[in-house]
Amino acid sequence: MTAQHSVDLSASEPVKQSLRRQISIDASELVAKLQAHQQRIFPPKAKKTLRRFSSAEAAKFLGIHEGYLRQLAAEGKVPLSEAPVAGRRTYSIEEINLIREFLENTKSSRRYIPHRRDGEKLQIISVINFKGGSAKTTTSAHLVQYLALRGYRVLAIDLDPQASLSTLFGHQPELDVRPNETLYGALRYDDECVGIEHVIRSTYIPNLHIIPGNLELMEFETTTPQAEEVAMFYTRILQALDPVSEMYDVVVMDCPPNLGYLTMAALYAASALLITVHPQMLDVLSMAQFLRMTSDTIDILANAGSKEDYDWMGYLITRYEPNDGPQNQMVGYLRSIFGPRVLENTILKSTAIADAGLTKQTIYEVDRQKFHKGTYDRAMESVDLVNSEIEARIRGTWGRQ
Repeated sequence: MTAQHSVDLSASEPVKQSLRRQISIDASELVAKLQAHQQRIFPPKAKKTLRRFSSAEAAKFLGIHEGYLRQLAAEGKVPLSEAPVAGRRTYSIEEINLIREFLENTKSSRRYIPHRRDGEKLQIISVINFKGGSAKTTTSAHLVQYLALRGYRVLAIDLDPQASLSTLFGHQPELDVRPNETLYGALRYDDECVGIEHVIRSTYIPNLHIIPGNLELMEFETTTPQAEEVAMFYTRILQALDPVSEMYDVVVMDCPPNLGYLTMAALYAASALLITVHPQMLDVLSMAQFLRMTSDTIDILANAGSKEDYDWMGYLITRYEPNDGPQNQMVGYLRSIFGPRVLENTILKSTAIADAGLTKQTIYEVDRQKFHKGTYDRAMESVDLVNSEIEARIRGTWGRQ
């Protein structure tokens, strides 16, 4: 009986080896298929562009009434490259910026170009959470685009080796980001370290630059413990940003979902923290552990480097479903604990935002006609309200209304 039920290990060994190798084979095949798909939907010579905006959208970004914008257009006081279609005028982001400059040069006491002024420090916002699915990258992408459309000079930094933020901006990590072209190039400890200006890329949105990411960022986790400068590793992002700090008003860092050396350096560099929260029990339980670990880390960094306190911090509810009873209870629970540190507005769970992401777009880029009007408008209102609330916190730090 024993002989009949014995297992032939020698026969199963090749299967184990082939399965181990299959991981590498699957990875190579998936990358090849993704590259082919990328080239079909986004050929190598193609470039991402930004759609034109309606009068209402343009007026919103400029901070003026739509009627005033229409008046300026009718009087020929603003440059326009396209005639109205069916009586409706649209504006490119370049035209919106020209209108902003025109308004800035009028005799009005109001400022329309919101750049930092003397005494207003650079805002560096770290968007963080250890839990996947908290919409960290989606939040970062929409925030940097909104701020750029509002006229701020913005630098987006993708610190996540998975590089989802880079992909949204048209930089495929396996194809378009070569060695030493991530922030790691400006952080590394050897002779190949480059100035941060060499890893910054412009985007299809004026005023918005990006430092893309890819798997190379993981090198910082392995080289830091071996470096002679390991005791001051947490200062490296802040030091790297220093030469270009006057070029920007806001820096937004999409942090990796772990508390490694890169995240700790981002926590030290930050002037503000934005913590994304999906209002479900498992996510909130995970966040409790994350907050405890983050608090301990911040204390260590502060004691080691005399770091200033953050200007502000906020918990942002994401992927929120208003008709979901348990989610509503969880949001109320969080507000009862954290009070005004929870942002008043939430990012709704929306098919418009999700479907836009499938085509590497945000709600600001996607064609409104591809969605049901109500679905699109609810998503846009949700994102706008959150971003305007964050903008208000930035301006409040600068002492502006």
